Amino acid sequence: MNKEQKKQYIDNMSSSFDKIESVIVTHYQGLTVTQLDDLRKRMREYGIKFKVTNNRITKLALENTKCKELSNLFTGPTAVALSEDAITTAKILTKFSKENENLKILGGIMGTDILDVAGVKNVATLPSLDEARAKIVGILRSPAQKITSILLEPASKIAILALEKSKK
Repeated sequence: MNKEQKKQYIDNMSSSFDKIESVIVTHYQGLTVTQLDDLRKRMREYGIKFKVTNNRITKLALENTKCKELSNLFTGPTAVALSEDAITTAKILTKFSKENENLKILGGIMGTDILDVAGVKNVATLPSLDEARAKIVGILRSPAQKITSILLEPASKIAILALEKSKK
């Protein structure tokens, strides 16, 4: 890289680190090109960027961002996952690291919280936004379904139910 390309790389990475909701840092040593392409493909489906980084220049890009505490993780063959959805990113990386032991999760940041390896794995166990929405809808629908089923029962069953409730 020439000096202008380095400056542009630093500017692009700095703006990415400041705008993004989550960053997860990994080591990818030992992964084949095919495996890296497979990981990138999985992440692209969810709008996640997975970039192999130049450590020295990336540390310079981190200096004036909210992610500056991550700079000590940038040693060796490092790649970062940048996304708006930390949970999905953590799930994909955790699953991929179980399938391919050469991918090592080092840590990351979610919002303003610094995560270690255990923190990333804990985030991976959380329900995704869609799963959480489905659970909430299920909870909200349940009482309505019970009321509807009661109202659709014959009048005698409603009278029996009312009698039982009045005894309590």
